[in-house]
Amino acid sequence: MDSARADVELRILGEVTVRVGGRDLDLGHARQRCVLAVLLVDANRLVPTDRLLDRVWGDRQPQRARNALAGYLSRLRQVLAPADPVRIVRRSGGYLLQVNPALVDLQLFGQLVRRARAGTTAARTGGTPATVDEPTALLARALSLWRGTPFGTLESAWLDTVRTALAADRLAARLDLVDLRLAAGGHADLLGELTALAAEHPLDERIAGQLMRALYGAGRQAEALRHYQVVRTRLADELGTDPAAALRQTYHRILTADPALGTAAAPPEAAAPPEAALTPAPRAAPEAADVPRQLPAAPSAFTGRVAALVELDALPIDDPGQPPLAVVTGTPGVGKSSLVLHWARRSVDRFPDGQLYVNLRGFDPAGAALDPAEVVRGFLAALGVAPQRVPIGLAAQTARYRSLVAGRRMLIVLDNARDAEQVRPLLPGAPGCVTVVTSRGQLGGLVAVDGARPIALDLFTDAEARRFLARRLGPARVRAEPAAAQRIVDRCARLPLALAVASARVVVNRAVTLTDLAAELTEAGAGLDVFDAGDPAADVRAVFSWSYRALDPAAAGLFRLIGLHPGPELTVSAVASLAGETVPAARRLLAVLTRASLIAEHSPGRYVLHDLLRAYAAELAEAQEPATRRRAATRRLLDHLLHTAYAADRLLYPHRDPILLDCPAPGVVVPALADGAAAMRWLVAEHRVLLGAVDLAASERWDRHAWELAWSLTSYVNLRALWHDQVTVQGAALPAAVRLGDQAAQANLHRNLGRALTQLDRTDEAARHLTQALELFVAVGDRANQAQTNVNFARVCERQGRDADALDYDLRSLELYRQAGHLTGQARAMNNIAWTRIRLGEPEQARELCRHALALNTELGNRHGAATNWRTAGCAEAAAGDHRAAVDCHERALRLFRAIGDRGGEAETLVDLGDARYACGQVDPARGDWAAALVLLERAGHPDAAAVRARLARPATSLR
Repeated sequence: MDSARADVELRILGEVTVRVGGRDLDLGHARQRCVLAVLLVDANRLVPTDRLLDRVWGDRQPQRARNALAGYLSRLRQVLAPADPVRIVRRSGGYLLQVNPALVDLQLFGQLVRRARAGTTAARTGGTPATVDEPTALLARALSLWRGTPFGTLESAWLDTVRTALAADRLAARLDLVDLRLAAGGHADLLGELTALAAEHPLDERIAGQLMRALYGAGRQAEALRHYQVVRTRLADELGTDPAAALRQTYHRILTADPALGTAAAPPEAAAPPEAALTPAPRAAPEAADVPRQLPAAPSAFTGRVAALVELDALPIDDPGQPPLAVVTGTPGVGKSSLVLHWARRSVDRFPDGQLYVNLRGFDPAGAALDPAEVVRGFLAALGVAPQRVPIGLAAQTARYRSLVAGRRMLIVLDNARDAEQVRPLLPGAPGCVTVVTSRGQLGGLVAVDGARPIALDLFTDAEARRFLARRLGPARVRAEPAAAQRIVDRCARLPLALAVASARVVVNRAVTLTDLAAELTEAGAGLDVFDAGDPAADVRAVFSWSYRALDPAAAGLFRLIGLHPGPELTVSAVASLAGETVPAARRLLAVLTRASLIAEHSPGRYVLHDLLRAYAAELAEAQEPATRRRAATRRLLDHLLHTAYAADRLLYPHRDPILLDCPAPGVVVPALADGAAAMRWLVAEHRVLLGAVDLAASERWDRHAWELAWSLTSYVNLRALWHDQVTVQGAALPAAVRLGDQAAQANLHRNLGRALTQLDRTDEAARHLTQALELFVAVGDRANQAQTNVNFARVCERQGRDADALDYDLRSLELYRQAGHLTGQARAMNNIAWTRIRLGEPEQARELCRHALALNTELGNRHGAATNWRTAGCAEAAAGDHRAAVDCHERALRLFRAIGDRGGEAETLVDLGDARYACGQVDPARGDWAAALVLLERAGHPDAAAVRARLARPATSLR
């Protein structure tokens, strides 16, 4: 095994792959690849069989696992044949994978790292490595072998343990490389990488020391010292310990400007006392009055925002191109000012020449945004310019201001800016100063023209919101009532301002529990009164209003109408329909709302706003929009959703009997859907919106829209096996159909409810709805739907084990379909009769019926019907004892069900396919089919999931 083939690679530092001559070999299914991964980790070492079984299956070993393992190994030997001389060898008590270690990425990684460390040690101890750069090159090559997470998506408890260990090995090698690059003087080049690593591993003292050395070497000594204080505080708070000796030594060496650390861009004098190390090199010092310290107090209970803080920390002070500028944007109440003031306060050491701060009042409730000239005069006064020496005119004042800050290390915070024009006169003109702007607007002009770094602040994550509550109320209280804390987070929509206002209720009155607060917020409903703390700055409604009042009339009108949308997402077409505008006009207005941070485009063409902003928009619509305008807008929105959903239904199931819709109102946009795949994508994306639209239509008495929307969603929910959603949707629409007095609509809704309840094994309820459906269809003389209702009755009987009764219903449905001249229905009925014949032990008759039904569906072009026929034919073949023919039929059915996106049909066919394969002795493929079916059934909450779990619990034996 000494020879190595250059064209063979065995890789586990990423997805498990074997590549020969640039081509990946087919390693089989996940469990088989897992076996190979285990052998590769211990390449050239004997792995005892029991250990191999434990590493692959853990405590979930199937019966006859040894037989399964032997099968996997046999197939792997065949697969690996082109990778000669790689071999899997059976030895006494276990298995051994023989391979040249250089061919296995993990083994090669270890070899390279050991060689690099040996070379580094030799250099330190007086030895002479091949070249000074050799350890660096070796480590770089070792790290280049990593292609992602070790073992990819493979899962086992042992693999997870190995992944953790390998991640630690990779990080150690990466930090070894950083040490070498620091020793070579690459301080500035490493700052970005080390800043990210420090954020990812905030308690790792080695990384902290490396970042401090890089900062010092790049001439940012004060930042290096400040980072030490941050880490020291974090270690004390989270671990109750002090930094280790190595980190403390690095700190003192930086504090005393130890020359051995490397040359800084502007090194302090070595003889300077420790205090002097915190200040820049001497120069003409300004008088005390000339050093402004205008920052307000830092906010209390600041939480999270790690990524944004890292971005702010990365702003370069000495950028020779232009002074660094950041724009922090986000929705009202999201905590922009809190973030910037928290960062500014912890960063004051970086700006020894002072900090200027102003609230520009860009969205002040009084509408009085500060004039830039007024701000510049205030800055000049803060910089020591006497009033009589202030130049006349904004241009001259700005020039004087920029002259005064030139060459200084200062921070300028421009809070609550209205637009770029308000900010530009306040920007310094030379390196050394950092400017941070906050705004509810996006200030795209500053990004495009002035090179600002945009930092978009989003809502808290769930974890950040809970930590915020813990900081405000105490960790013990949140730990004691975790469910109530989560309800508070949800009701506050993870908006920091809302969380602050709500938690103040508990802070002020310690007798109020979190459960009490959660109940109070829930009882308040969707309104905003509960978030009024009696102070405009802490009143959520008031804070939102400051942004709303800055909108032009057209954008404000659209924002109000958005409050009528059921949420959670809006498309441009939906917004255009809601407003009665063209799509381009709607897009322009949405851009205005996006720039004002009242809505966000979270993916191309799809917009969101959080629940509290939605509630505010709804309040405005109720208060300011006439009832006729609200009703017209709601009609247009429902028309848009109904007509698009109906068109999607026709593409998904063109053989379904149609209904007749009214024409959409003027101004409604109905997007074109190219095919069934596009229809399914639209329905999946709009799923929650459509469910909300049915509720909206029913509650607002748009009764025809309610039942027609429910009808239009039926094919989609059936194909996706969303039976619980189907019960909800059809049940919500049923009262609307009753109010209309439309018997046909009521009958359709009852029948759809009956089918969904049958799938959920609620057969008694299903039978009651189907009885009402049949009576109504008889009353309106609809024979085709009478026939379909009989089909549904047959499935209820089947669930209840009454196969003879099921056959009667199926035969009756065929007769009714023939009377109606309904060919699609006749094919459906023949298939159903075949199915029941199988259950009654008459597979030959079932085979004949399937052939007739399949011929008819093929002639009609009904792919869904053909898929069902192939599945039934497979069951007939299995019942007749020809399991290989059954496998072929089920595979045909499965391809069709997947092509049309029928999740329910796919799941049921996978179960049958697994049964047929199991009967053929194909045990592992059968278990794979059952496992895939179980995922789909559990996702749908289907009662058949239990039966599939029982199949998977069977002994892993075949019938051969």
